[in-house]
Amino acid sequence: MTDHSQTPPPGGTFTLAGRPVPRIGYGMGQLTRRAAAGGASGVEDAVALLRRAYDLGVRHFDTAQFYGGGLANSLLRQAFSAQRDEIVLATKAGAAPSDGPMPLTAAQRPHELRAAVEDNLAALGTDRLDVVNLRRMDFLPGLIAEGDQVVPLQDQLAELVALREEGKVVEIGISHITLEQLEAAVPVGLACVQNIYHLLGRADEPLLDLCRTHDIAWIPYFPLGGGGAYADIPKVTDDPVVQEVAQALGATPTQVGLAWQLQHAPITMLIPGTGSIDHLLENTAAGELVIPADAMARLDALAPPAG
Repeated sequence: MTDHSQTPPPGGTFTLAGRPVPRIGYGMGQLTRRAAAGGASGVEDAVALLRRAYDLGVRHFDTAQFYGGGLANSLLRQAFSAQRDEIVLATKAGAAPSDGPMPLTAAQRPHELRAAVEDNLAALGTDRLDVVNLRRMDFLPGLIAEGDQVVPLQDQLAELVALREEGKVVEIGISHITLEQLEAAVPVGLACVQNIYHLLGRADEPLLDLCRTHDIAWIPYFPLGGGGAYADIPKVTDDPVVQEVAQALGATPTQVGLAWQLQHAPITMLIPGTGSIDHLLENTAAGELVIPADAMARLDALAPPAG
């Protein structure tokens, strides 16, 4: 792989896993689905796309062992076995594949979190996970924990802290949480928070503010809305104001939606996923887009934060 150490970091940097990391990263979900549908050539194309992302300055890759039954982690291992120390591998615990009507099931108990960490370590071929995000299941959208899967947050965090002390996990993140849960988790020492948040939906602004206070990375998922069958969320790119701002700036609505996130909060890190080189270029170029103050004010007014 070509040396791209001088490639400007897309979107600037923020600290993750103890080092400055480009604020535009990459989420593995879409790519994994495309690779799975494409067979051997799909896997080859997916590995090539990941290497192109690296060439563009992307260093933060968000994955999960349950993405594609381990395919996501296999793709990362194939793409970056020689660059392991140069990338940040962030994965998830709290869910597991299922053969039932839903592709996933809850795996919230502490021993299941440990098993998820061990499975990710083995699949990625690494001795440590840079970030493990605990995915809670207390409210919609997504699965709701029931029965013995209803586990106190502090019990889960204690297991992740133990894994951190063992050196298997570098930093702990937390996902799909309430403000009260974030307040309870902060003393553990968090690297990041992953919640649904986008230009047209800012109900979690209080969580973002708390992250800002504690220098915790804010990593929104569905940063452009949407969500498909998982969640019925308005698409940022369909909004007329977003489209007008994009036209005025010679950018795309996608780039405006991503650039708004970056400018709105310097602690924000993005993980847009794609199976397309063209969209990859579009996403990383969003880190260079500067939205003027008057346009930011128009965008901010689309969905004032709660409270």
